[in-house]
Amino acid sequence: MKTILNNIKGDKVIWAVVFLLSIFSVLAVYSSTGTLAFRYQSGNTEYYLIKHLGILLLGFVLMYLAHQVKYKYYARISQLAIYISVPLLAYTLMFGTNVNEASRWYTLPLINLTFQPSDFAKLALIIFVARLLAKKQENIEDFKKGFIAILLPVLLITLLILPANLSTAAMIFITCLVLMFIGRVRLRYILALVGIGLVSMTLLIVIVINVPQLGKRVGTWQNRIENFRSGDSDGNYQVEQAKIAIANGRLTGRMPGNSTQKNFLPHPYSDFIFAIIIEEYGLIGGILVVLLYLVLLFRAIKIVIRSPRNFAAFLTFGVAFSLVFQAMINMMVAVNLIPVTGQTLPLISMGGTSIWFTSISIGIILSVSREIEEEQKEVKQQNQAEHAVA
Repeated sequence: MKTILNNIKGDKVIWAVVFLLSIFSVLAVYSSTGTLAFRYQSGNTEYYLIKHLGILLLGFVLMYLAHQVKYKYYARISQLAIYISVPLLAYTLMFGTNVNEASRWYTLPLINLTFQPSDFAKLALIIFVARLLAKKQENIEDFKKGFIAILLPVLLITLLILPANLSTAAMIFITCLVLMFIGRVRLRYILALVGIGLVSMTLLIVIVINVPQLGKRVGTWQNRIENFRSGDSDGNYQVEQAKIAIANGRLTGRMPGNSTQKNFLPHPYSDFIFAIIIEEYGLIGGILVVLLYLVLLFRAIKIVIRSPRNFAAFLTFGVAFSLVFQAMINMMVAVNLIPVTGQTLPLISMGGTSIWFTSISIGIILSVSREIEEEQKEVKQQNQAEHAVA
């Protein structure tokens, strides 16, 4: 154990943020899975707690291993990962496990473990785009050699995710656009792409509404948007229950385990876990969770500023922005600022592979931080040695 602690490198504040988010995760998941335990585990409330602890523990192992890998290797890994992502997403779209008329899940043979390939593809694409941006800085303002070369893999991955998971596709697309902006791609190209995307999405929705056989998922998207705009309580059952949970929380909350809305709120342990946190820990607990994600982004930006190489900077920003952006989307849904999306709260919501991919993502950020610290330490030692000789 002491050896492992000595080998933990990188930004200590990020490690602390991960630890605090994990504590929130364990407490909130244990509290919100009571109904699930009585329904499927004969009242064994410890079952989901132990399972979640095991998933988090493996997540920490993956984070530790990822932060030990030199970040430059992730550029090479992303090339292979992108080639794996395309057929995996295509196969899942056609033959994946169907949930709510959407094929998002792929079941691994033999071990019978299910995961969303979009989680794998998202991380692979962000790293791949960071690599392309760093590699093409000399030609980044060129339309063909810079913009189009980076745009093609982004479009390919997002279009494969879009039919089954609009919110994830939109998040990945926006993350890549922000990353391209940071990477000095011409703003007019990005704005033109946004305009084309909005027009194309509008046309797609109009076509499918008039020809519903073409896509059942569009009906789901339409219902969510219409329910959000109308505020109809019958069509917004999830959001209404989340509002009640938040109202019950007040300033200091009902204290751990005392949530009542966990018995009425669908998926209180994943999509709407933020509402349960506010009900049990109050406005203070909710603000603390928001601040933890903002601290994660702030520390990542500090790493970006200190990064001596373009790839390290783009990689860190892209991964950190993606995690915090997803967290903000989840929390905005819980407080009814945007329509329901189905996005989980990174490192807090109950899950399996989603927590593991989140852990790997944070491990990549820590890998960059670790190497920056080591390089700065070497420079300092060299300067001290030269000063001693002089």
